[in-house]
Amino acid sequence: MASSTLTTVFLPIALAIVMFGLGLTLTVADFTRVARVPKAALLALGVQVLVLPVLCLGLVLAFDLEPVLAVGMMLLAASPGGTTANLFSHLAGGDVALNITLTAINSVLAVVTLPIVVNLAISGFLDGDEAIGLQPAKMLQVFAIVLVPVIIGMVVNNRFPQFTERMRGPVKVASLVVLVAVIAIAVYTERANVVSYLRAVGLVALLLCVLSLAIGYLVPRLGRVEPRQAIASSFEIGIHNSTLAITIALSPSLLNNTQMAVPAAVYGILMFIPAGAFALLIARRNAKALVGQ
Repeated sequence: MASSTLTTVFLPIALAIVMFGLGLTLTVADFTRVARVPKAALLALGVQVLVLPVLCLGLVLAFDLEPVLAVGMMLLAASPGGTTANLFSHLAGGDVALNITLTAINSVLAVVTLPIVVNLAISGFLDGDEAIGLQPAKMLQVFAIVLVPVIIGMVVNNRFPQFTERMRGPVKVASLVVLVAVIAIAVYTERANVVSYLRAVGLVALLLCVLSLAIGYLVPRLGRVEPRQAIASSFEIGIHNSTLAITIALSPSLLNNTQMAVPAAVYGILMFIPAGAFALLIARRNAKALVGQ
């Protein structure tokens, strides 16, 4: 299965669709917007890059996950936010423009930070098995699958704005379909062990999402960031690009390990529960605040 058409052809194409769709929503201004909201952006990026891997490591150690699943959890934690975060932020009344900016910057940073976190996890949990790490040559592949489709999408957005406007809706739908399909592939490849893996990582994945959402909201608020930006930060930090994590785990030219894809697949299903509940809670609170004015 690891070397089948599903993993060698479909997964890279699927991820390219998702990242191209992200690129269609981006402009150069999204990268420069951080200068206008430096506190909100820097706090969110700091939590995403520094706090989240430490939080995930604490959960992995507390629940004593088996080594391969532990690496898979760290891979998930190191993955940037995705377009799903933007959707939940919009539903909760967050600053979606900040979400887009954070997603853009995080996607660029992930080219460097993701291999570092994964390699450290492999070194710590798998006794430094270099055969399945992300060496420099593989990091170039991560760059290609993460940033090249985004750049193409940005170019299309800049050159053909009317086409982009028509395509944004269909591409969003396609991205959601791709996410479901990628999760289904990851579950299918480990179908014999799905129940045991769900028991092993289900609670950890759920806690990672809940704690990430909470920290992503509370840290900016403690830093006196306004509520809409804190909501955006919360979803950006709390919702990860599980499509990217699964693709890197399953790809024969990258990690080539189906077990490492399990945490991201489980997370991709479970994260809708806390994310949806949090979005509903915030939306209701905002509605009450408007009524009380």
